[in-house]
Amino acid sequence: MADNNSLVGGESLQKQVSERVIIVQLLVLIFLFINLLLIVTFFSKAYFYTTMRYILFVVTLLSDSLILIMSDILLILNYFRFTMQIGLCVMVYIFLVLYTFVTPVTLTAMTLERYVAICMPLRHGELCSTHSTLHCVLIIHGLSSVPVTVILSMFFASAPHSLYAQYRICSMDLFVPLRWQDHFKLVVYQCYFLVMSVTIIFSYTEIMKVAKAASGENKKSTKKGLLTVLLHGFQLLLCFIQLWCPFIETALLLIDFKLFDYVRYFNYIMFYLAPKCLSPVIYGLRDEKFFLALKHSAFFGLYYVKSNVQVSFV
Repeated sequence: MADNNSLVGGESLQKQVSERVIIVQLLVLIFLFINLLLIVTFFSKAYFYTTMRYILFVVTLLSDSLILIMSDILLILNYFRFTMQIGLCVMVYIFLVLYTFVTPVTLTAMTLERYVAICMPLRHGELCSTHSTLHCVLIIHGLSSVPVTVILSMFFASAPHSLYAQYRICSMDLFVPLRWQDHFKLVVYQCYFLVMSVTIIFSYTEIMKVAKAASGENKKSTKKGLLTVLLHGFQLLLCFIQLWCPFIETALLLIDFKLFDYVRYFNYIMFYLAPKCLSPVIYGLRDEKFFLALKHSAFFGLYYVKSNVQVSFV
């Protein structure tokens, strides 16, 4: 009887896990489709890929899309208990951590761009030129590579050479096997969040001062910039919670595995997948120029699909 109960319980858990994986696949496909539509819209007009804020916007889209694809592949591989060589897992880890930081660092750069546009309008053309933007993107990737460099340096220093040839389930926990490494990783993450938070608060305060002194059309534009900075701050908060999630999950794993499983799934949906739709809302819907171009791209895409469907029926 006990064996039958455990078998029924195991089947129920397997069914629940399968449903979760299916839900995640649907969400990932929806977000990737939206991001792809926005990326196509970005390249549809020369104005977008010669303007700093739109270039930084598409950097976040590409970064989020890459994270969605790679994390989803890892989820599927882990679900089927597929193992891979540790050396290959290291490469996956480099890209995941790098682009996990690229998004919040880019959001901070976008906030500074709004600060320059509103508080230093005469220097905006000089500081936010296409040439400066390309340098900015390189700096963003350079800053984002520091955490993964630090974490992997500690891992390489403590891991035996024979480990890299072994086959295991690829998990991010593999690279912080010791408790002090986990704590050091947390310190690095907190330092980044602190610097980015101070930058956004400073920008918001300065823009607020300009908003109080502005009048007419300038006041409307400044308030819109203020709201954009607030939304970037909210995105940054979600990114920080996302960075904290592994530490919370590790603590819960020691207490109750079932609770850990539920919390991990909730965190993945709320703090990993959901924030990926905020950038499309902030720029895809709020920005008038981009929204008009987006409507045109969506209309053209629907017309193309409809035409192909009609041809296939004929």
